[in-house]
Amino acid sequence: MRKSHGDNENQTTWLILVGFGELQHLGFLPFTLFLAIYVVTVGGNSLIVLAVASRRTLHTPMYLFLCHFSLLEIGYTSNIMPQLLQSFLEGGDTISLASCLVQFYVFASLAAAECLMLSAMSYDRYLAICHPLHYPALMSTWSCSCLATGAWLSGFFFSAFTLALAAPLSLCPGNRVIDHYFCDFAPVVGLFCGEVWIMWGAGVSISGCLTLVPFALIVTSYIFILRTVLRIPSGHGRQKAFSTCSSHLSVVGVFYGTLVVVYVAPTDHMPPLLRKAFSVLYTVLTPMVNPIIYSLKNQEVKRALQRLWRQLV
Repeated sequence: MRKSHGDNENQTTWLILVGFGELQHLGFLPFTLFLAIYVVTVGGNSLIVLAVASRRTLHTPMYLFLCHFSLLEIGYTSNIMPQLLQSFLEGGDTISLASCLVQFYVFASLAAAECLMLSAMSYDRYLAICHPLHYPALMSTWSCSCLATGAWLSGFFFSAFTLALAAPLSLCPGNRVIDHYFCDFAPVVGLFCGEVWIMWGAGVSISGCLTLVPFALIVTSYIFILRTVLRIPSGHGRQKAFSTCSSHLSVVGVFYGTLVVVYVAPTDHMPPLLRKAFSVLYTVLTPMVNPIIYSLKNQEVKRALQRLWRQLV
Protein backbone atom coordinates (compact mmCIF):
# COMPACT_ATOMS: atom_id res chain seq x y z
CA MET A 1 0.00 0.00 0.00
CA ARG A 2 1.24 3.46 -0.84
CA LYS A 3 2.57 5.41 2.11
CA SER A 4 1.83 9.00 2.94
CA HIS A 5 4.57 11.24 1.57
CA GLY A 6 4.01 14.28 3.73
CA ASP A 7 6.06 13.69 6.86
CA ASN A 8 5.23 17.17 8.08
CA GLU A 9 1.53 16.61 7.54
CA ASN A 10 -0.75 15.88 10.46
CA GLN A 11 -1.31 12.14 10.15
CA THR A 12 -4.96 12.48 11.17
CA THR A 13 -5.66 14.16 7.81
CA TRP A 14 -4.82 10.97 5.89
CA LEU A 15 -7.37 8.24 5.27
CA ILE A 16 -7.11 4.72 3.92
CA LEU A 17 -9.33 3.67 1.02
CA VAL A 18 -9.55 -0.11 1.18
CA GLY A 19 -10.78 -0.42 -2.41
CA PHE A 20 -11.15 -3.98 -3.72
CA GLY A 21 -8.45 -5.49 -1.55
CA GLU A 22 -10.43 -8.75 -1.62
CA LEU A 23 -9.52 -9.13 -5.31
CA GLN A 24 -5.79 -8.69 -4.78
CA HIS A 25 -5.14 -12.41 -5.34
CA LEU A 26 -6.43 -12.08 -8.93
CA GLY A 27 -3.35 -10.09 -9.91
CA PHE A 28 -3.68 -7.74 -12.90
CA LEU A 29 -7.07 -9.10 -14.02
CA PRO A 30 -9.25 -6.57 -12.09
CA PHE A 31 -6.96 -3.69 -13.15
CA THR A 32 -7.14 -4.76 -16.81
CA LEU A 33 -10.92 -5.15 -16.70
CA PHE A 34 -11.59 -1.77 -15.08
CA LEU A 35 -9.04 -0.05 -17.31
CA ALA A 36 -10.85 -1.43 -20.37
CA ILE A 37 -14.19 -0.22 -18.98
CA TYR A 38 -12.73 3.25 -18.32
CA VAL A 39 -11.27 3.50 -21.83
CA VAL A 40 -14.58 2.41 -23.39
CA THR A 41 -16.52 4.86 -21.20
CA VAL A 42 -14.37 7.91 -21.96
CA GLY A 43 -13.91 6.91 -25.60
CA GLY A 44 -17.59 6.18 -26.19
CA ASN A 45 -18.84 9.39 -24.60
CA SER A 46 -16.14 11.42 -26.40
CA LEU A 47 -17.23 9.91 -29.72
CA ILE A 48 -20.82 10.95 -29.01
CA VAL A 49 -19.67 14.54 -28.45
CA LEU A 50 -17.48 14.53 -31.56
CA ALA A 51 -20.20 12.96 -33.71
CA VAL A 52 -22.76 15.57 -32.71
CA ALA A 53 -20.26 18.42 -33.10
CA SER A 54 -19.18 17.24 -36.56
CA ARG A 55 -22.67 17.01 -38.08
CA ARG A 56 -24.71 20.20 -38.45
CA THR A 57 -27.99 18.31 -38.71
CA LEU A 58 -27.46 17.21 -35.10
CA HIS A 59 -27.05 20.75 -33.79
CA THR A 60 -30.50 20.61 -32.20
CA PRO A 61 -31.55 20.79 -28.53
CA MET A 62 -32.03 17.00 -28.30
CA TYR A 63 -28.43 16.27 -29.30
CA LEU A 64 -26.97 19.27 -27.49
CA PHE A 65 -28.47 17.84 -24.28
CA LEU A 66 -26.89 14.50 -25.21
CA CYS A 67 -23.47 16.19 -25.52
CA HIS A 68 -23.83 17.72 -22.07
CA PHE A 69 -24.89 14.37 -20.65
CA SER A 70 -21.87 12.65 -22.21
CA LEU A 71 -19.56 15.29 -20.74
CA LEU A 72 -21.14 14.67 -17.34
CA GLU A 73 -20.48 10.95 -17.72
CA ILE A 74 -16.82 11.57 -18.59
CA GLY A 75 -16.34 13.78 -15.54
CA TYR A 76 -18.31 11.41 -13.33
CA THR A 77 -16.26 8.31 -14.11
CA SER A 78 -12.95 10.22 -14.25
CA ASN A 79 -13.53 11.41 -10.69
CA ILE A 80 -13.43 7.81 -9.42
CA MET A 81 -11.69 5.49 -11.86
CA PRO A 82 -8.05 6.74 -11.85
CA GLN A 83 -7.76 6.32 -8.08
CA LEU A 84 -9.53 2.94 -8.26
CA LEU A 85 -7.08 1.75 -10.91
CA GLN A 86 -4.17 2.89 -8.77
CA SER A 87 -5.55 0.96 -5.79
CA PHE A 88 -5.64 -2.23 -7.89
CA LEU A 89 -1.94 -1.82 -8.60
CA GLU A 90 -0.92 -0.95 -5.04
CA GLY A 91 -3.40 -2.94 -2.94
CA GLY A 92 -5.24 0.00 -1.43
CA ASP A 93 -4.72 3.73 -1.37
CA THR A 94 -4.23 6.63 1.00
CA ILE A 95 -6.08 9.87 0.43
CA SER A 96 -6.06 13.12 2.34
CA LEU A 97 -9.24 14.23 4.05
CA ALA A 98 -9.40 17.29 1.79
CA SER A 99 -9.08 15.16 -1.36
CA CYS A 100 -11.72 12.76 -0.05
CA LEU A 101 -14.17 15.59 0.55
CA VAL A 102 -13.46 17.05 -2.90
CA GLN A 103 -14.04 13.65 -4.52
CA PHE A 104 -17.33 13.29 -2.64
CA TYR A 105 -18.38 16.81 -3.65
CA VAL A 106 -17.60 16.27 -7.34
CA PHE A 107 -19.32 12.87 -7.28
CA ALA A 108 -22.48 14.24 -5.62
CA SER A 109 -22.56 17.31 -7.87
CA LEU A 110 -22.22 15.40 -11.14
CA ALA A 111 -24.76 12.76 -10.04
CA ALA A 112 -27.27 15.51 -9.21
CA ALA A 113 -26.53 17.28 -12.50
CA GLU A 114 -27.17 14.01 -14.37
CA CYS A 115 -30.61 13.69 -12.76
CA LEU A 116 -31.44 17.26 -13.73
CA MET A 117 -30.08 16.78 -17.26
CA LEU A 118 -32.21 13.68 -17.79
CA SER A 119 -35.20 15.70 -16.63
CA ALA A 120 -34.38 18.49 -19.12
CA MET A 121 -34.02 15.91 -21.89
CA SER A 122 -37.46 14.45 -21.11
CA TYR A 123 -38.95 17.96 -21.16
CA ASP A 124 -37.39 18.48 -24.58
CA ARG A 125 -39.03 15.25 -25.86
CA TYR A 126 -42.35 16.33 -24.33
CA LEU A 127 -42.28 19.61 -26.22
CA ALA A 128 -41.18 17.97 -29.47
CA ILE A 129 -43.97 15.36 -29.43
CA CYS A 130 -46.81 17.09 -27.61
CA HIS A 131 -46.29 20.61 -29.02
CA PRO A 132 -44.48 20.12 -32.36
CA LEU A 133 -45.72 23.35 -33.95
CA HIS A 134 -44.48 25.48 -31.06
CA TYR A 135 -41.35 23.44 -30.41
CA PRO A 136 -38.86 25.72 -32.27
CA ALA A 137 -40.02 28.69 -30.22
CA LEU A 138 -40.34 26.88 -26.89
CA MET A 139 -37.03 25.00 -27.13
CA SER A 140 -34.58 27.29 -28.88
CA THR A 141 -30.82 26.88 -28.69
CA TRP A 142 -30.82 29.59 -26.03
CA SER A 143 -33.43 27.75 -23.93
CA CYS A 144 -31.50 24.51 -24.31
CA SER A 145 -28.26 26.18 -23.18
CA CYS A 146 -29.97 27.74 -20.17
CA LEU A 147 -31.46 24.40 -19.06
CA ALA A 148 -28.18 22.56 -19.53
CA THR A 149 -26.18 25.24 -17.72
CA GLY A 150 -28.79 25.28 -14.94
CA ALA A 151 -28.39 21.52 -14.47
CA TRP A 152 -24.60 21.84 -14.13
CA LEU A 153 -24.72 24.82 -11.75
CA SER A 154 -27.57 23.44 -9.62
CA GLY A 155 -25.74 20.16 -9.06
CA PHE A 156 -22.60 21.89 -7.82
CA PHE A 157 -24.49 24.57 -5.87
CA PHE A 158 -26.79 22.34 -3.84
CA SER A 159 -24.14 19.69 -3.17
CA ALA A 160 -21.99 22.42 -1.60
CA PHE A 161 -24.50 22.72 1.27
CA THR A 162 -23.87 19.15 2.38
CA LEU A 163 -20.11 19.63 2.20
CA ALA A 164 -20.29 22.89 4.15
CA LEU A 165 -21.99 21.12 7.04
CA ALA A 166 -18.85 19.00 7.53
CA ALA A 167 -16.74 22.08 8.27
CA PRO A 168 -17.61 22.44 12.00
CA LEU A 169 -17.42 18.67 12.63
CA SER A 170 -14.32 16.87 13.87
CA LEU A 171 -12.94 13.50 12.81
CA CYS A 172 -13.66 10.60 15.14
CA PRO A 173 -10.49 9.46 16.95
CA GLY A 174 -8.83 6.55 15.20
CA ASN A 175 -11.44 6.41 12.44
CA ARG A 176 -9.25 6.51 9.33
CA VAL A 177 -10.28 3.48 7.25
CA ILE A 178 -12.93 3.72 4.50
CA ASP A 179 -14.05 0.26 3.38
CA HIS A 180 -15.00 1.48 -0.07
CA TYR A 181 -13.26 2.37 -3.33
CA PHE A 182 -14.29 6.04 -3.36
CA CYS A 183 -15.55 8.68 -0.94
CA ASP A 184 -19.30 8.10 -1.05
CA PHE A 185 -21.78 9.91 1.21
CA ALA A 186 -22.20 7.29 3.95
CA PRO A 187 -18.44 6.58 4.39
CA VAL A 188 -17.70 10.31 4.52
CA VAL A 189 -20.36 10.98 7.16
CA GLY A 190 -19.07 8.01 9.15
CA LEU A 191 -15.69 9.72 9.55
CA PHE A 192 -17.07 12.53 11.70
CA CYS A 193 -18.22 12.81 15.29
CA GLY A 194 -20.58 15.31 16.86
CA GLU A 195 -23.91 16.39 15.42
CA VAL A 196 -23.52 14.34 12.25
CA TRP A 197 -27.30 13.90 12.07
CA ILE A 198 -27.49 17.44 10.65
CA MET A 199 -25.12 16.59 7.82
CA TRP A 200 -26.85 13.23 7.30
CA GLY A 201 -30.33 14.77 7.25
CA ALA A 202 -29.32 17.60 4.94
CA GLY A 203 -27.51 15.24 2.59
CA VAL A 204 -30.46 12.83 2.37
CA SER A 205 -32.94 15.68 1.90
CA ILE A 206 -30.93 17.44 -0.80
CA SER A 207 -30.05 14.26 -2.69
CA GLY A 208 -33.66 13.11 -2.39
CA CYS A 209 -34.98 16.33 -3.89
CA LEU A 210 -32.37 16.36 -6.67
CA THR A 211 -33.18 12.74 -7.50
CA LEU A 212 -36.91 12.29 -6.93
CA VAL A 213 -38.15 15.65 -8.25
CA PRO A 214 -36.41 15.18 -11.65
CA PHE A 215 -37.69 11.59 -11.75
CA ALA A 216 -41.25 12.81 -11.10
CA LEU A 217 -40.86 15.33 -13.94
CA ILE A 218 -39.56 12.57 -16.24
CA VAL A 219 -42.52 10.32 -15.42
CA THR A 220 -44.98 13.18 -15.91
CA SER A 221 -43.43 14.09 -19.26
CA TYR A 222 -43.69 10.53 -20.51
CA ILE A 223 -47.30 10.19 -19.35
CA PHE A 224 -48.17 13.14 -21.61
CA ILE A 225 -45.94 11.76 -24.38
CA LEU A 226 -47.60 8.34 -24.20
CA ARG A 227 -51.05 9.89 -24.29
CA THR A 228 -50.13 11.96 -27.36
CA VAL A 229 -48.47 9.03 -29.15
CA LEU A 230 -51.49 6.77 -28.61
CA ARG A 231 -53.68 9.39 -30.32
CA ILE A 232 -51.66 9.19 -33.55
CA PRO A 233 -53.85 7.25 -36.01
CA SER A 234 -51.18 5.34 -37.96
CA GLY A 235 -48.99 2.66 -36.44
CA HIS A 236 -45.98 3.94 -38.36
CA GLY A 237 -46.52 7.43 -36.98
CA ARG A 238 -46.73 6.13 -33.43
CA GLN A 239 -43.56 4.09 -33.87
CA LYS A 240 -41.67 7.03 -35.38
CA ALA A 241 -42.75 9.40 -32.60
CA PHE A 242 -41.87 7.01 -29.82
CA SER A 243 -38.56 5.96 -31.39
CA THR A 244 -37.18 9.44 -30.68
CA CYS A 245 -37.64 8.71 -26.96
CA SER A 246 -36.48 5.08 -26.81
CA SER A 247 -32.80 5.80 -26.20
CA HIS A 248 -33.57 8.39 -23.51
CA LEU A 249 -36.02 6.03 -21.82
CA SER A 250 -33.41 3.26 -21.83
CA VAL A 251 -30.83 5.56 -20.22
CA VAL A 252 -33.34 6.71 -17.59
CA GLY A 253 -34.17 3.08 -16.80
CA VAL A 254 -30.52 2.08 -16.41
CA PHE A 255 -29.62 5.20 -14.41
CA TYR A 256 -32.49 5.08 -11.92
CA GLY A 257 -32.48 1.29 -11.80
CA THR A 258 -28.89 1.17 -10.58
CA LEU A 259 -29.58 4.13 -8.28
CA VAL A 260 -32.35 2.19 -6.56
CA VAL A 261 -30.19 -0.93 -6.27
CA VAL A 262 -27.33 0.99 -4.62
CA TYR A 263 -29.15 3.46 -2.37
CA VAL A 264 -32.63 2.05 -1.73
CA ALA A 265 -32.13 -1.74 -1.58
CA PRO A 266 -31.15 -2.97 1.92
CA THR A 267 -27.39 -3.47 1.78
CA ASP A 268 -26.46 -2.94 5.45
CA HIS A 269 -26.08 -6.64 6.18
CA MET A 270 -24.35 -7.50 2.91
CA PRO A 271 -20.64 -8.38 2.81
CA PRO A 272 -18.51 -5.30 2.00
CA LEU A 273 -17.40 -6.78 -1.33
CA LEU A 274 -21.02 -7.23 -2.44
CA ARG A 275 -21.92 -3.66 -1.43
CA LYS A 276 -19.00 -2.35 -3.44
CA ALA A 277 -20.00 -4.54 -6.37
CA PHE A 278 -23.46 -2.92 -6.35
CA SER A 279 -21.81 0.52 -6.34
CA VAL A 280 -19.83 -0.48 -9.43
CA LEU A 281 -23.15 -0.77 -11.30
CA TYR A 282 -23.85 2.90 -10.64
CA THR A 283 -20.42 4.48 -10.85
CA VAL A 284 -18.62 2.38 -13.45
CA LEU A 285 -20.93 0.36 -15.68
CA THR A 286 -23.75 2.88 -16.23
CA PRO A 287 -21.49 5.58 -17.77
CA MET A 288 -20.11 2.90 -20.12
CA VAL A 289 -23.55 1.61 -21.17
CA ASN A 290 -25.12 4.98 -21.99
CA PRO A 291 -23.15 5.79 -25.19
CA ILE A 292 -23.71 2.19 -26.33
CA ILE A 293 -27.48 2.65 -25.90
CA TYR A 294 -27.51 5.90 -27.88
CA SER A 295 -25.31 4.51 -30.66
CA LEU A 296 -27.52 1.41 -31.03
CA LYS A 297 -30.98 2.89 -30.57
CA ASN A 298 -30.61 6.30 -32.25
CA GLN A 299 -30.22 6.12 -36.02
CA GLU A 300 -29.01 9.72 -36.36
CA VAL A 301 -26.24 9.16 -33.82
CA LYS A 302 -25.34 5.86 -35.46
CA ARG A 303 -25.01 7.50 -38.90
CA ALA A 304 -22.98 10.36 -37.43
CA LEU A 305 -20.62 7.88 -35.74
CA GLN A 306 -20.23 5.92 -38.98
CA ARG A 307 -19.44 9.13 -40.86
CA LEU A 308 -16.95 10.19 -38.18
CA TRP A 309 -15.28 6.75 -38.34
CA ARG A 310 -14.87 7.02 -42.12
CA GLN A 311 -13.27 10.43 -41.69
CA LEU A 312 -10.84 9.14 -39.05
CA VAL A 313 -9.74 6.09 -40.99
